[in-house]
Amino acid sequence: MPESSLSYPAIEAINLTKRVADATGELTILHGIDFTVQAGDTLAIVGASGSGKSTLLGLLAGLDTPSSGTVKLGGIDIFELDEDGRAGLRKAQLGFVFQSFQLLGHLNALENVMLPLELRSDPAARSKAESMLARVGLSSRLKHYPKYLSGGEQQRVALARAFVSEPPLLFADEPTGSLDAATGESVIRLMFELNEERNSTLVLVTHDPSIAALCKRTITIAAGRLA
Repeated sequence: MPESSLSYPAIEAINLTKRVADATGELTILHGIDFTVQAGDTLAIVGASGSGKSTLLGLLAGLDTPSSGTVKLGGIDIFELDEDGRAGLRKAQLGFVFQSFQLLGHLNALENVMLPLELRSDPAARSKAESMLARVGLSSRLKHYPKYLSGGEQQRVALARAFVSEPPLLFADEPTGSLDAATGESVIRLMFELNEERNSTLVLVTHDPSIAALCKRTITIAAGRLA
């Protein structure tokens, strides 16, 4: 984040509420959520399916807009920015790891990892991507397309893509949900190692208490409220 943001918390959720229309008129998914995450912290967001965890993560990243309340990243109120401004902020400051990997099928592993660097016109995109894929143990799979990679390999490519641009913030949404237990454990271990190496701030959505226990802090969402 810019130097001017260093005196601010990495993330501030302020009275965050989300309502959507449904068959009965209106459904409140999140009710007045407030919390703060300091730079370098690791936070787990836990709760049952349908509790609002992923909705909250989408709001923190500015991928969705709240019905009321706001989010500040490094002191910047992201909902005072227009859509292009929020997209620019995400490109500069955020990395994402998803349950479904979200790799582009027409790009090989190297090209998938190069993509966020190419969007920044980084002249060292290829060498940085190669180095990052080596770090996650995939030097021999650079030219393989996602359909030829196992689930664990695809998630390691996704980790490499998330970390390659060294974002100050990393958001992970059920990153082991599509993996078997042993593969998921290795991916989580790698994610925390990379996060510590880069001193980034990690916000992790999970339903797994053993994964949440690896974070410094945990908040629980129950029926859209902080429990």
